[in-house]
Parts: sequence; structure tokens; C-alpha cells
Amino acid sequence: MKQSNRKILPDLKIPKRFLDPDTGFDGIEDGAFLRGDVITVDHHVIGMRPPKVQGAGQILMPRLIEAHCHLDKCHSVERLPDVGGNLVQAIAAQRADKINWSDDDIRTRAQRGLKEFAEAGTATIRSHVDWGEDAAAPRSWSVLLELAQEHGRPDLQLSALVGVEQMADPAYAAQVVAAIPDGHALGSFIFGQNQLEDGLRSIFKIAAERGLPLDFHVDEGLDPDLNGLEKIADIALETRFEGPILCGHAVSLSLRCAFGQKRIIEKLAEAGISVAMLPSTNLYLQGRNGGTPSSRGVTLAHELVRGGVSLVVGTDNVRDAFCPVGRHDPMYALQLAVLTAHLDPPLDQWLETITTNAAQAIGRPAPRLNGAPLDDLLLSDATDLSTLICGAPLRPATTVFEVQND
Repeated sequence: MKQSNRKILPDLKIPKRFLDPDTGFDGIEDGAFLRGDVITVDHHVIGMRPPKVQGAGQILMPRLIEAHCHLDKCHSVERLPDVGGNLVQAIAAQRADKINWSDDDIRTRAQRGLKEFAEAGTATIRSHVDWGEDAAAPRSWSVLLELAQEHGRPDLQLSALVGVEQMADPAYAAQVVAAIPDGHALGSFIFGQNQLEDGLRSIFKIAAERGLPLDFHVDEGLDPDLNGLEKIADIALETRFEGPILCGHAVSLSLRCAFGQKRIIEKLAEAGISVAMLPSTNLYLQGRNGGTPSSRGVTLAHELVRGGVSLVVGTDNVRDAFCPVGRHDPMYALQLAVLTAHLDPPLDQWLETITTNAAQAIGRPAPRLNGAPLDDLLLSDATDLSTLICGAPLRPATTVFEVQND
């Protein structure tokens, strides 16, 4: 690189969790941050030096990663007459709405969600897409796949959300997987179905043959007898599945006895399975008793992390039958998770749930600051983590300020 292209971003704070050691970053230790003048060459970050002039100390960090959302369903709540029930009722209400799912309707609602994610500073999104009873790809898959193939940011990755019982049929499974291009994922809804093990084995087998990542909606309920999570871990360990596996919800884990929780968490850690905590939808649907709920209805965030399981936080449903409010913003999801699961300070550790952990859970490289293009980075007006997570605007680093000559 030519040194004539060397420029400086004055007095910024970088969360130390996004920096690899011994790579030319020499700043001032400032709690969870390293603070200083960021050095760039050809619009790539190559290091840091102590600040020559102390300024505001704004936060510089990687773009966000959304590992679990539903762009096929989003922004449909205003036309749903029956919203406000448990998971089964939400499924029925959303299914009834599919009469309105024309190509234009799906595209318009999904583009609105993508625009909201882009404004929130999101680099990559994984959206689940309901598959339905037929093995042929639904129109929502085709429309969202077109959006995914369009170049631009954010990057859109899809995960087919199929029925596990149908996937027990090899012909059905083969037709589904044939419609999934490389770079996307195979997922399934796991909720104590009759052919659960046969379906899971078929899913693991065909995903391994194609090299597809796996992503499950699993045990989304407060019934302690739901145990798809352990079955997934057992099959992953038995088959030595090499691709990334993400399990969303895992709500019933909180109802297990302490011994059962420990056993399952150990298996998840050994298998390298990530778990997505999805506070908005789980808070809205779980623990309904006809009055004010007494159960939070979310997975065991602290116990999973202590057990060595990679924790992810996802946005999940936004303004549909599963959650009538919300917004497409991973940082907002993290703020809600902090309140729901008592994710106490130091808050920098939880940033990984919407960046590093989320990226790896969907098969993408962990974002780092070392060597990063400026276009991959975000600048916030926030100078502390609480303000950052509370919703301080995040803007692309390249559009906020001009780098200064050294």
C-alpha cells in the first residue's frame, strides 16, 4: 500500500472485543474501548495511535448482523383481524393472511423491512421463509430470492422454513433442497411432531450432502416435554455435521430441571450449536394466562453463555401476527434482550450477540476492525455503551465524515 494514501480518523473509540491482538493498534485504554486516532490506508483500517487532539471519542464498530427475522411476514399486522394470542393462534392468523400474498405485496413489505435494516446499520440478514405443505418453492421464496440476488447492502440470506414431518419424505426433501441456492440455508419448525427424529435425520443428511447451513425454530413453548433442542444436538454430534447450526427460541429449556439444562447445554457446546434468543416474539406469545403474564418465556441466556454456547440475539417478527410491534434493528433487539434476560454490564460482551456471534452462526466471517474497509464500519454519536445500545444513531463511517490527511 502506498503511504501517500494514509489518512487519519481523529479520536475514536473502538470496542476492544473487535480488535485482534498485536496488530498495530496503539491507543489509550478506556474501559471496554481502545481510544485514539484510527489510521487508514486506501480506506481500510490498519491501526491506531494515541489521539493527538482529544475530541468527543465517538464509537467506531462493525456493521450489525441480523441472524433471525421474517421478511415474508413483516408489516402485515394492520390487515389482520385476529392478533393477540399464543403461538398456535398466531400461526393460524398469519396463514389466513396468505390470501393477500401477491408478488407485489411480498416485495413491498420485504423491501420496507430491508430499508429499515439498512438504516439501522445492518450488513447481513438471514430471513426465514415459510415453505408450506407443497415441496415446490412458494412465491415468497421466489420473490425474496430475487431481492437477495440484487446487489447492494444489506446482504440477504434466506432460510427455508419447512415442516419437519414433510422432510421425513426423501422425495419432498430433495425437491425442497433443489430450490435452495448455495449461500442460503435449510431450516425447520421443531415442536414435538410425530416424525421428529426421522425428519431431523433427513434434514441433516441432505444438508450435509449439499453443504447447507441449518437453522431451526425449536421448542418455542413453555412445555418442559418439548426437547427438540437435545435431539438436534444428539444428531449433530452423531453425524459430526460440519456446517453451522443455529437454533432459535429454545424456550422450553428454561423449564427443564437443573440437571437437564446442564446436560443439554453441554451437548450444544460440544456440537458447536449457536442459540438465538428472540425476545420480542417470545415475550409477546409465551406465558399467556388471560391476564398479565408471570413468565418471561425466553431461553436461558446466561446459562448458555456460561456453558460455552454462542448466544445470538435476533429481531424475529416485526408487525405481524406473531408480534404486532417492533422494528427491524438488531440493536433494538439487543436492548430488549438486556431488559428481558438481565444482560448486565459490562455491556460490551453482549455486542457480540448481534455482530461476531451472529455472523458465525449463519456461516459468515466474524467482523473485525483490523483491515476492515471503512464501508464495513459504523460510527455512532454515542461515546459509551449504554447510549449506543439505547438507540444512538449508527451511520456508515464513509458517509459521516471525511478522513483527514496525516
